[in-house]
Amino acid sequence: MTALSALIRRDIRIALRVGGGALIGVLFFLTVVVLMPFAVGPDLALLSRLGPAILWLGALLASLLTLDRMFMADHEDGSLDLITMSRTPLELACAGKALAHWLAAGLPLIVATPVLGLLLNLDMVATGAVALTLLAGTPALTFTGMIGAALAVTLHRGGLLMAVLVLPLSIPVLIFGVAASQAVIVGPMTFGAPFSILCALSLVSLVIGPFAAAASLRQGLD
Repeated sequence: MTALSALIRRDIRIALRVGGGALIGVLFFLTVVVLMPFAVGPDLALLSRLGPAILWLGALLASLLTLDRMFMADHEDGSLDLITMSRTPLELACAGKALAHWLAAGLPLIVATPVLGLLLNLDMVATGAVALTLLAGTPALTFTGMIGAALAVTLHRGGLLMAVLVLPLSIPVLIFGVAASQAVIVGPMTFGAPFSILCALSLVSLVIGPFAAAASLRQGLD
């Protein structure tokens, strides 16, 4: 557990450095949300209805933007080989790296949501609902994306392959995240049903993701 906590702290420090990827994701998220009102126009009612979808889509793309660095940097400097050969199970190390990635790149998106919700004419209740669904759903994006990052780590131009693999798997998270947020704003669906499915998707990805990523890394590095 000491080695695992050291790995998590190391990945967080690297991600928070300039060029580490975490800041790039937040800036991309901010750019998407700021530009969208100019594209939609001055219709505040329409902007309010589209607000949850805009925030969720921005978070999805921002998360995808930083996933390629989860294993690639370690592969380039040889750290990935040391992680694979260490006494810490590779599945546990993958889970630790995904947790570090979420803390550095996913959690700031959730913290920024209340401020960005004001730009989309969302009230405090709607903004809180979106932030809550992002808190429940972004771990699924990270742990699902980790599988694609592990598959692409040893491939030439693997970033494109990762996007092709991860985006279809992220669509259910996007659907139920937006549905739960819209239920608070316009109804008629209740908030609990899509939110429960969203939490279930995160739990399933938390269980399956580390094992699938570890198997992909073993296959790719052999």
